[in-house]
Amino acid sequence: MKTRPHSTATEQDSTPLVLRAELIFGVGLKVILLGGASLELLSGNWMMAVATAGVALVMFVPVLLGYGFGVRIPLEFETLAAVFVFAALFLGEVQGYYVRYWWWDIALHGASGLVLGIFGFLLVHAINEHEDLEMHMKPAFIGLFTFLFAVGFGALWELFEFAMDTGLGTTMQKSLHDTMIDLALDAGGALVIAITGYYYLKDRTTQSFLERWVAHFFEINRRLSRR
Repeated sequence: MKTRPHSTATEQDSTPLVLRAELIFGVGLKVILLGGASLELLSGNWMMAVATAGVALVMFVPVLLGYGFGVRIPLEFETLAAVFVFAALFLGEVQGYYVRYWWWDIALHGASGLVLGIFGFLLVHAINEHEDLEMHMKPAFIGLFTFLFAVGFGALWELFEFAMDTGLGTTMQKSLHDTMIDLALDAGGALVIAITGYYYLKDRTTQSFLERWVAHFFEINRRLSRR
């Protein structure tokens, strides 16, 4: 089994500063977004207020999940979540990118399946590696959890689109066919990560792009001892 390279003293000294900077940036961005949503609401720009608030609220999802599982979520996931909602609500709906660019919806859902797959893989992998939990989940089960985690969040997003269309009169869900294509794209991206994660766990000597994510995840969650 491949072992992690030891960090140098300089890297260990700089880690707290990096984490503190990430925390300040993350909190500051959430405050700015919530403040912007409040201003848009006071101005009567309901769609912009919902879009901005949606970006802010989605950034809290990785944080809440992290607290629920007892792990710290990398800032990259908060940022990617915000970028996705910004691209879907503000650019897609407000600026009309769904109509102007036929591939916009395809790109968003394909990418979201990949990102959510990585997120789900890291969560269950961290739980499995925690020495105090005495869990021994097999790579196949971790791959299955990764897939279902990403597809589940994709389904929740479709429910959100339905609620937006029903409550605010948007047209985020063009048709049932469009919804099914979105879910298929989510599932496709999730399947790629599930299979990649499975082979990564089966043979740790195999090079994988997941290794960078795993290394960074355990770097900011040092209390999670890896077996």
